[in-house]
Amino acid sequence: MANLTAVLPRPGEIVLEERPEPRPGPRDVVVAVEAVGVCGSDVHYYRHGRIGSFVVTGPLVLGHEAAGTVVAAGAEAAHPVGTRVAIEPGVPCRRCGQCRAGSYHLCRDIQFLATPPVDGAFTRLLAVPDDFAHPLPEQLDAEQGALLEPLSVGIWACRRADLRPGDRVLISGAGPVGLLAAEAARALGAGSVTVTAVSPSRLAVARRRRLDAVVDAAGGLDLAPEFDVLLECSGAPGALAAGLRCLAPGGRAAVVGLSNEDEVSLPLGLVHDREVTVGMVFRYAHTWPTAISLAATGRVDLTGLVSHRFGLAQTEAALTAGATTPDLVKAMVLPPHESLDGAA
Repeated sequence: MANLTAVLPRPGEIVLEERPEPRPGPRDVVVAVEAVGVCGSDVHYYRHGRIGSFVVTGPLVLGHEAAGTVVAAGAEAAHPVGTRVAIEPGVPCRRCGQCRAGSYHLCRDIQFLATPPVDGAFTRLLAVPDDFAHPLPEQLDAEQGALLEPLSVGIWACRRADLRPGDRVLISGAGPVGLLAAEAARALGAGSVTVTAVSPSRLAVARRRRLDAVVDAAGGLDLAPEFDVLLECSGAPGALAAGLRCLAPGGRAAVVGLSNEDEVSLPLGLVHDREVTVGMVFRYAHTWPTAISLAATGRVDLTGLVSHRFGLAQTEAALTAGATTPDLVKAMVLPPHESLDGAA
């Protein structure tokens, strides 16, 4: 059966194509993709055809938050057919200085799914190196496996902010990454977690989560400078500067959400006087075992985040749903897999 794939031939258009089924290399596995989360980067590529220096110059398959079941394995692959896996989407060269130092997410030659020119996971079958296909415990289904990718972003943000037990954490943005960053912060020992948002629907979702406080920031952010950690997950203009003003002396910030502008204004006098540390978050490294453990043991709650589901043929609807569906939290694309040579 052909490998049905949703392809972005040009910005603003998705077409379905039947592509050849992938064959695994010696240490690869072929995964029957069962769930793919729609990320803001997918939407941005769909709408604009670029994110910073990454430009869509030819047909591209989007989607990098994926999980499924191994249906073929190379002779040297560690995971046999039938293994349920979550896919870590960035495969590095393994040879450069960054890789050898352990910072493989900064590898200049990394092959990251759905980042031009590398095709992503909006497809029935996907071949990946077996060490970047992480086995899922029975407690986690495919949708939860796909959510491990944004959870990894949240875990890495906590690490970049040097989160310590008892820290008072402020998170700006109540999208999936912000909410999962909040879950990660709580699981990693935060003393309190406060989330801010401006959208009424996002505020409502946040209020249903395990949070100490949810703040409506539509009229601005007026909080006392008493937080130890800021995780800026919104990318909204002015959000980083507003959040930095809420940090206590010695506070640490991690910037996850990026503004559409390359340059932003910061309160440098305040950052200087309080000796605030600001770190950037670019993907993640060594987070997947932690993410799987936290989710499987219930220390992180992955329920209630997937609000809308689409078939592979509805990929374009999934990418545009956020513009027309106020209550959308997380869209999930579910490729067909029931007819894959007995794999279900």
